[in-house]
Amino acid sequence: MKQFVLPILAILCLVSPASAQPISQKIATAFSTLESHESLANGMAAITVINANTGEVVFSKNDKLGMAPASTLKTVTASAAYHILGAEYSFETTLSYTGKIDATGTLNGDIVIRGSGDPSLGSDRFPQTTDTALLAAWVQAIRAAGIRKIEGTVVGDDRLYSGQTAPRGWTWQDMGNYYGAGVSALNWRENSVGVNFIPGRASDASTSIANTTADISYLQLVNETVTGNRGTGDNVYAFAAPYSSRIYLRGTYGIDLKKTIYLSIPDGAYDAAYQLHHALEQAHISQMGTPTTTHLLLLAGSEVPNGGTILHTHRSPTLSELVYWFNQKSVNLYGEALLKAIAFQMEGKTDTRDGAEKLRDFWAGKLGIAPGELKIFDGSGLSPENRITTNALARIMASLRREPWFASFHESLPTYNGMKMKSGTIGGVLGYTGYHTAKDGTPLVFALLVNNYQGSAQSMRKRMFRLLDTLK
Repeated sequence: MKQFVLPILAILCLVSPASAQPISQKIATAFSTLESHESLANGMAAITVINANTGEVVFSKNDKLGMAPASTLKTVTASAAYHILGAEYSFETTLSYTGKIDATGTLNGDIVIRGSGDPSLGSDRFPQTTDTALLAAWVQAIRAAGIRKIEGTVVGDDRLYSGQTAPRGWTWQDMGNYYGAGVSALNWRENSVGVNFIPGRASDASTSIANTTADISYLQLVNETVTGNRGTGDNVYAFAAPYSSRIYLRGTYGIDLKKTIYLSIPDGAYDAAYQLHHALEQAHISQMGTPTTTHLLLLAGSEVPNGGTILHTHRSPTLSELVYWFNQKSVNLYGEALLKAIAFQMEGKTDTRDGAEKLRDFWAGKLGIAPGELKIFDGSGLSPENRITTNALARIMASLRREPWFASFHESLPTYNGMKMKSGTIGGVLGYTGYHTAKDGTPLVFALLVNNYQGSAQSMRKRMFRLLDTLK
């Protein structure tokens, strides 16, 4: 028996120092490996890890450098919305009519859909918000009021946010695609629509459009896409901007691909009015005028409808429910809508710039974060001009654990690599911020950002996950 004692003791001596190595050293070693990799020869990585119980920094490097955050910025917007608007906050959309209804059921006025910025109106993410459900409810409300004919038209009232806009800094390549949809006081179906393609018989052959997921015949789709090789997938980009009437489709659609490609709608308020107009026609309720919006009426110098009698009121899901999809599926529109709602709540302003300023000032006042650590240009992280430090990101995330709504915020975060965290991805940028409990029970908060890396996103993601594994 004694002959085994010495070898066992020798093995324990070899194992113990490694297992007893402080987590800070493990992170430091792993970060050094990541930072020195050839993929970051011309790039930059930054990290901050905080002990959530004590608030002490476990490890940090380059933590005060402003980095492009991509969608990790969504955590900053979402948590500020919880603080400022409240977990139970919801947006209100009303359907009303102006003028009078005569004895024959003719409305001598307009039907008005008035929005307050709800990003989920018409969305299929919630049963009660789908376009089918809302259009049916609106038609029923109009019928119930005794309206059988409309001498006016359907008007989308998008005045609150001064029409549909896209945040400054958003690129031409992004704005035509679903994730680059502009934001309005009256959003509809997340301001997006799907297009189904038919690939050609061979690579480089032209594709054709089979159909769209909704009637957008008022828009011109210019299809310049060609068929890609087998396995190349979706490389289709749409080029448009708010109030465009023509959308260009460019790139390649894989010959073996079966996928609906989603584009942004240039004017969500008009699309809502257009869809209700047609739903009423199908219900045999005719309208003399064509659908329009208050923005278009003001541009034409026409009178806009005011006041009126409310027929139907729709309240959006609560903020906590909206934030779930905002973080889970990284829907940029939700971030822009929340940013404007924050600005409106705090100071009665609705411009994206005002919202970004209020977001920065809020965190500066609450946590003492220097303004230079939060250079924000939108609410979703899509602008390549955004800059944030991992110090600011991690400190904000750490502060949330004390809030009564933290459980719902935590639930909204996706799970990657066995860890609850929000990811961020744009050209040359990858990032993660979230929470994890170490083996010894220590709750950790982390922020890890990589900018201007070379090589594939998949390879960089694997290297970042190996670093984050040291927190387990």
